[in-house]
Amino acid sequence: MSGGQKALFTSDFEQLPMPNAQVYLIENWIKPATADKLFMHFHRALAWEQPSIRLFGKTMKVPRLQAWYGDAEAGYTYSGLKMEPLPWEPQLAKLKSYCEQTCSTSFNSVLANLYRNGSDSMGLHADDEPELGRHPVIASVSFGQTRRFDFKHKQTKEKVSVDLNHGSLLIMRGETQDYWQHGINKTKRIDKARLNFTFRFVHPSY
Repeated sequence: MSGGQKALFTSDFEQLPMPNAQVYLIENWIKPATADKLFMHFHRALAWEQPSIRLFGKTMKVPRLQAWYGDAEAGYTYSGLKMEPLPWEPQLAKLKSYCEQTCSTSFNSVLANLYRNGSDSMGLHADDEPELGRHPVIASVSFGQTRRFDFKHKQTKEKVSVDLNHGSLLIMRGETQDYWQHGINKTKRIDKARLNFTFRFVHPSY
């Protein structure tokens, strides 16, 4: 990744119409040619794996491939899975820096997800683990195949969906994780891969 921010990014924010939330979408945040290169690089270069998690008393494989990168102290646990961060891959560290510039905050870790096709998914959940702190900022960068990202309000059950396209940035902040869950459903209509990177700050005290 080279060049300045103006050469890579657009900055037209769209706030999604969601009560009790601050969710913003930037389409074409990374310009297509650069997004194409990053997709190919990350698909090849990252240490993808398919770990097991425990849900509802059962052990099962995560329904996608993933990798956890970050600062040495940024360990993270969800669904019984303890993840120790791999050292920052150089291009991933640069992507983190650009996310920090756009979001005006600091990140020390990222969960990288590889959805190989429409059979890979992510169940409804909130990023509300204690180590993320109160009102965390989550920056979600997407490359490759467009996938539908679903939100569901924890109390009212209201649903909101948005397509996450190649090179887009979705930002969740404020009370979003308190009131909303999010996920990606399986679909038979998609046979191409998607990469997603959710940058966050893990508080080392937990």
